[in-house]
Parts: sequence; structure tokens; C-alpha cells
Amino acid sequence: MIKQTIYMLMVGTLLTGTACEKQLDIASVTNLTNATYYKTAEDAKSALGVCYKNMGVLDPFPDLVTTDDAVPFLSGAADRVLLWRYNLTPSNSFINVYSGAYAGINRSNTVIDRLPGIPMNEDLKNRYIAEAKVLRALHYFNLVRLYGGVPITITETATLEGLDIPRKSVDEVYAQIEKDLTEAENVLPPSYPAADAGRVTAGAAKGLLAKVYLTRAGTDKSSPFWARAAAKAKEVIDQKVYGLYDNFADAFALTARGGKENMLEVQYLTDVYGHGTGRGYGPRAAPIFPGGGSAIARPTESLFNAYAANDKRKPVTFMTSYTYNGVTTNLSITDPDPSKAVSFQKLWDRSAKTNGGEGTSRPVLRYADVLLIYAEAANEAAGAPTVEAYTALNDVRARAGLADLSGLSYQAFKEAVWLERRLELAFENNRRFDLVRTGRLVDAVKAENGYNRNAQIQPFHVLFPIPLSVMDASPTLEQNPGY
Repeated sequence: MIKQTIYMLMVGTLLTGTACEKQLDIASVTNLTNATYYKTAEDAKSALGVCYKNMGVLDPFPDLVTTDDAVPFLSGAADRVLLWRYNLTPSNSFINVYSGAYAGINRSNTVIDRLPGIPMNEDLKNRYIAEAKVLRALHYFNLVRLYGGVPITITETATLEGLDIPRKSVDEVYAQIEKDLTEAENVLPPSYPAADAGRVTAGAAKGLLAKVYLTRAGTDKSSPFWARAAAKAKEVIDQKVYGLYDNFADAFALTARGGKENMLEVQYLTDVYGHGTGRGYGPRAAPIFPGGGSAIARPTESLFNAYAANDKRKPVTFMTSYTYNGVTTNLSITDPDPSKAVSFQKLWDRSAKTNGGEGTSRPVLRYADVLLIYAEAANEAAGAPTVEAYTALNDVRARAGLADLSGLSYQAFKEAVWLERRLELAFENNRRFDLVRTGRLVDAVKAENGYNRNAQIQPFHVLFPIPLSVMDASPTLEQNPGY
């Protein structure tokens, strides 16, 4: 089953790439094959476009409810509550990033393998291949952080043969990620014209590589990856291509698509190709959303209260009231009623008219993240906060309306950066990865016991299980310990 599914995904890559055209010649699509496609520069562009569509495989829900940031509503899909309480099995439907990531990897592999044979501008060809390598590296980065060592495939899957391959070590996966990003950063341009805004740049490759190094450093104070993370993040800062918007809310506005802060983002179009993230996390049945809010999860009291009262990010991140037809409904962080719950609104597109039609981008890597990576890594590499580390951290805080920090010890500065990451990057698929890499996941989950969570978390839960459907179809794979 899994082999057939992957093969159909490979075929779907070909057809989906052509579906982006405004006028579609159905007859010619019917006759497309791998032999007749991948012939022109337009074919290359379409194939790469499908790779970008696969960027959004990480849903925020698992990141939120497997940490201390959110509580799922106790009605609805049973797997949500089981995940939150860490009654976690390989059959849980919310932990399967695996299949989507490998579909994205195969689409990148197709571009990397096929484009060398297309007669087109060589510089453009090399740029397209570099973009595909960054997207492939992103998928492997997600996979290795969620599941540990995974199978590595760097060539196009064109048949059902050879799909059942064993897992590689964590170090081998990271070596492939670093190879892709290093090769790409030396080819990609620093920026693009407005028509191509949002494509992967050299700075995006560098920023992602800085995050890879930060993750690899883990809890090892003597790790050489601290210095590498700081150096790579500094390269992004020194480019002066990216920057922070003056207002925090502007980083998530529709006008921010391809803007100066979103280094990697999943781009959507309102009511055309959208997401339902605002409605999905809004108060249940709230009339301000088309069809009413879904309310699948709410922020924890600990996250909500971690923001200072004057933190400008708080009202952007959370909805605490709404007004409809002149009537204001106040929401609560403690009321268990899903229709009265304080909600995440960070990515809500207020102009969407359809369910699932929101067009705000979903951030993958923002410039604020790179500043905080630099601050943390520089502190670790030097054994104390440097002037430059303070500058990076305080730039993020200043936009939030918070006072500059100074005079902190090594440990106090590190904890200040950790807190800033939680507040700045909430709802952006960072909390779980940060807690795991810093060795704090188990303690953080145990400390968050609102709504009688009683999470049965164990040390092995730092990794998700390989999904049951994948294990059933791939006999050579070994399940992660504990599952």
C-alpha cells in the first residue's frame, strides 16, 4: 500500500505542476508522462512550484498540545486528547508527518534529477535545483527532529522498486541536510524581484543552516555547533537583506507575503488556496468566522500569563474578546466552555469568506528567529552574553515594547532567550523542537497540568513513533524505542 501511495504521489507531482496554469489544455495533460514532460524551462518552473506547495506538512496542533502551550478541547477527535496526555501510539493520526515529508522529498528529488537534462538558462537551472535542495533539507530536518534517524533517498522514485529502505543514523541525516544547504547557499541569490518574492534565498538557506547547527548543539556546552550556529546566523544579519517590521502584527499580515521578515513561509491566497488556522483555533461557533470557529485547542494559562501586560505581542497572538453585530463577547483563559475560550489569532485572515480560505502565510523561518538563534548561540560559544548577543535579543524585545536586558549571567541570559523564543514564536511550530533540543520537554509537560492533563510522558517521547501505516508497509524499518 505505501509503495503504491508513494508512486501515485510521484505521478501526482507531474500533474499538479501543470494545474497551476490559468488555462489548462486537458488533452495535453492526459498525454503527459515522464518522457514528455520535463522538456522546457516552464516545465522546470512548474515542477519546482509543486515542491513549494509541500512545505506546509507541519500542522501547529502537535507542536502545541505535546508541549506546555495549548490544551485540546476534550470533545472531538479522540486522538487529540490522547496525544496531549501522551497516551501515544503509532496509530495516532496527528503524528504522521512522515508521508507528507517524503512526498515533498520525492518532488525535490525529481527537480534535482530531471532539470540537468532540460535545455534552459544554466544560471536559472542551477538556481531552481538549489531551491529544491533547501526544500528537501527542510523536510529531512523536520523528519529527524520528530522521528530521529530516517531513510535517506536523494534520487527520484520513479518505480515501486527500492522504496523499502532502512533507517540511517541521525548524524547521517544531518550530514545530508548540511550538504544540501551548504551547496544551495552558494548558488542562491540574496533576494528576488517582487514577482518572485517568497522564493528561497541564500539568506534563507543560511538561516535554516544556523537552526540546524543550534539543534545539533543540543545540551552540550562544549559543542562546536554553537560557534557554527552563531557564525551562520551572523552571516544572515550582516547581509542586511532581512529585518523586523516595526509592528509585530505586520509580520503576519497579508501584505507580509514575501516581505522582509518572512525568510521561509508557506504562502496562501485568500479564498483560493488557503488554510483554516484562524477559524480552527478560534472560539467554537463564533459568528465572526465563516461557518463558526472550530476551537480544536486553546492556549494554556502558563503561556498566556508568560507575556508581560505591556507586551505588544500578546494582543496579536491571542483573541480575548470579539464584537459581532454590536455585541462584545469576552473570552476567558480558564473557562472550559469552548465558545468562551481565549484563542490563538496570530494567523487569522479576517478577509477570508470561506472555511479554510485564509491567505496569511504560515511562517517556517522568520528573521526574529535568526536573531534569537544568534543570541543563544553567541552566549553559549563565548560562555557569557556578548554585546552582539544582547543587541540581537534586545532588537526582538524592543519591538515587543519591552525594556532592554543587560548585566545577565550566562545562565540568566540563556533562560531569557528561551523565554523570548516561546513568546515571539508561539503558534509557529517551534516550541516542541526548542524543548527537545534543550532537554526540557519532559519537565515542561509535567509542569503543565491544567484541565487534569496528567500526561504520561516518558523520556523516549522526545521522538514520535514511526506511523503504523509506514511500519506495516516497510518491514525493514525499526520502530523508535518505547513504542
